Amino acid sequence: MPSRIRELVEQTSFIDTHEHLIEESVRLSGQTGGHLFPCDDWAYLFMHYLGDDLAVSGMPLADQRRFFDPETPSEEKYRLVAPFWKRVRHTGYGQAVRHTLQGLYGIDDLTESTAERLAEAYTATVRLGFYRHILRELANVEVCQVNSLQRIFMKSEQPDLLAQDLSIVALSTGLDLAEVERDCGKTAQTLDEWLEIIDWYFAQYGPLAVAVKNQSAYSRRLNYQRVPQERAEPLFRRLAQGESLNPEEMKTLQDFLFRYCVEKATAYGLPVKLHTGYYAGHDYMPLERLRLNTGDLCPLLTDFPDTRFVLMHIGYPYQEEFIALAKHYRNVYLDMCWAWIINPQAGVRFLKDFLVTAPVNKVFTFGGDYITVETVYGHSCVARQGISQAIIELVQEGWIRQEETAPIIESVMRGNAETVFPAHIRPDR
Repeated sequence: MPSRIRELVEQTSFIDTHEHLIEESVRLSGQTGGHLFPCDDWAYLFMHYLGDDLAVSGMPLADQRRFFDPETPSEEKYRLVAPFWKRVRHTGYGQAVRHTLQGLYGIDDLTESTAERLAEAYTATVRLGFYRHILRELANVEVCQVNSLQRIFMKSEQPDLLAQDLSIVALSTGLDLAEVERDCGKTAQTLDEWLEIIDWYFAQYGPLAVAVKNQSAYSRRLNYQRVPQERAEPLFRRLAQGESLNPEEMKTLQDFLFRYCVEKATAYGLPVKLHTGYYAGHDYMPLERLRLNTGDLCPLLTDFPDTRFVLMHIGYPYQEEFIALAKHYRNVYLDMCWAWIINPQAGVRFLKDFLVTAPVNKVFTFGGDYITVETVYGHSCVARQGISQAIIELVQEGWIRQEETAPIIESVMRGNAETVFPAHIRPDR
């Protein structure tokens, strides 16, 4: 029985519901710089997420900068990272990289003797079409939903592979007027003009997008209250004129604009993806605010019954409360994106708890949440192991029957996403 379940999980393709992948052409250009693409060598595999574990394990900031510097020789990079790699290689972030090293490059572990081979293999892999090769052929991913960190909406060069979210951060909770002007060339001095810009984004990209995405939980509570437009109008005018708003005023304006964007998303049939739970990075997570995520969201869920809310990352470490939301609210779906590598064992416990608590159609089980395409493969290995373990244990413990496992696997790995997200996520393979 366990071997059959593992075989089914391996054979079933993922619909990947969350990545931050930069375009393949950027990788192929070799033009490094900035936090999205600091270097074009094997150290890049250690950047996104594992870099945080390296820092927390004690790797000095100066060593990190040197490690990700494109001018640092490969031999020196190994010497810099080796003492700290030993400390993090068993974390979820570390395991994703280890699977990547093995599955993509045939290297069991990073050692002094394998570092040079890894450097050569990395360079040989980065070639035209390598995104499709890694995602489709190696990771068995049908399509990725990408929340671009390059644009508010990225018109991907590979739309059948990299479906795109429409980010509403700069339009609502980030309120970055300069970014919007750079992105679309439009400016606003009044709230009505800003709403016209929001309308323009939805008109242009709503039919192309698979969802809207907001990660304001990094900067504020998720208690988006009802605000009348006449109250928000003078606040936006002051902001557009360069005045600073106090925190209460800014929240009021954000609340109005966020709810406006939710209304637009609903009109366009787009699910609303919200970051919840654990923070990327290190040394700045206000855990008391994370604990309030579920309670803060309840009024929003009630006020928008026709909106499909996708709550991301299982709200770790408060995942039990999120299962309660998915069980109670018909418009709530939970996404395990990123969760498998934050804490693989918590992912297993979550999936087991979810499947005996909430309807099976309310969960998505994979999103790598990576900037680097190579580590999406490694994360997919961790996720498949966790999904297999969770379902095997549920069968062994008598909670589900063996004959029920195939439709459950199909649902949680791809079927639910195919149903909830717009039809154009379905690729022509």
